Amino acid sequence: MNERLASRAERLDAYLDETGLEAVWFARPNSFAWLLDGDNVVDRDAPVGVAAAGYDGDEFHVVTDNIEATRLLHEEVPHEDVQIHQYQWYEGSLASGVAAVSPTPAAADFDVPGFEDVDAGALRHPLTDDDIEAFRELGRDAASAVERVCRQLEPQDMETEVASGLRVTLSAMGIETPVVLVGGSRRAQKYRHYTPTQERIGDYALVSVTAERDGLYASCTRTVAFDAPDWLESRHEKTMQVEVNALAATQRVATEDGTAGDVFDAIRDTYDEVGESDEWLNHHQGGAAGYAGREWFARPDADDPVTVPMAYAYNPTIEGAKSEDTVLVTADDIDVLTTTGQWPTTTVTDATGDVELERPKILHLDAE
Repeated sequence: MNERLASRAERLDAYLDETGLEAVWFARPNSFAWLLDGDNVVDRDAPVGVAAAGYDGDEFHVVTDNIEATRLLHEEVPHEDVQIHQYQWYEGSLASGVAAVSPTPAAADFDVPGFEDVDAGALRHPLTDDDIEAFRELGRDAASAVERVCRQLEPQDMETEVASGLRVTLSAMGIETPVVLVGGSRRAQKYRHYTPTQERIGDYALVSVTAERDGLYASCTRTVAFDAPDWLESRHEKTMQVEVNALAATQRVATEDGTAGDVFDAIRDTYDEVGESDEWLNHHQGGAAGYAGREWFARPDADDPVTVPMAYAYNPTIEGAKSEDTVLVTADDIDVLTTTGQWPTTTVTDATGDVELERPKILHLDAE
């Protein structure tokens, strides 16, 4: 068994022992990818993939139909460590195929009659060493693509044109783009989710992406200005301060076995401190990232455990401004993953003075 599967087996063994179950199955694409480092997606609109990956305490299994079995065996799963089970596409379904081969009692992350539900997110964190290595590569590539597109922007560009450029650039790196937001100077002030339209960018733009590769998700935002409004710099600085305080609080809360609600308290306090007390009401603040865009969100009274090592993507906003990157938090370090070292940055210190992070500045370009 390879090292990745061995780490998954150790975590799932503990889950099976704790629950008294004999097997657990995953068919949702992010958890399938987490378990086997493979892709079970054909239709990206479908919440469940074309194959289910399972573990029974001894072996890993994949169930799929005869259409997909050979391709998955050759291209998507470590075949030497996984048993493939197939059913005829016209005779059954993924659920019935899993039920036919699985010991019971069992759990699944999709609907299998008689099976319990499994909270796959809780099993996916904290991150393992191989997760972190893949996350570093994804973060670097995603930031590189976003920054390359941003450096080429002009005021007359349409938001949809910028979004298309982002998708093409990321796709060339094998990266999917479940979220692409491009807001020009009018719409970035009006909306927190500035889904792109055929409107010109104008004086400045916010560009935000959530990028997915091999099941991992990384998010980042960059701000580009041509003739920036006077207030933009101040609001951008405030959002950076909220983000850095959130990350510092995450590290602290993790060592205290605290919750996402404790991190949210620090976020809300920072909005108060920068004089923008009500701005947190207008947009979610982000949270843990990994095999989902957000494994959990920092909310009032949220009881999700805060763990390390784990990736976090906080995204504070103040009308017209936003700060966001995906950051690895460990017990000893806070390391930005979505970075290239090629974008102008400024050092931001958290409220305690213990954490200093380089955060992306507004990139000022000459209007043509």
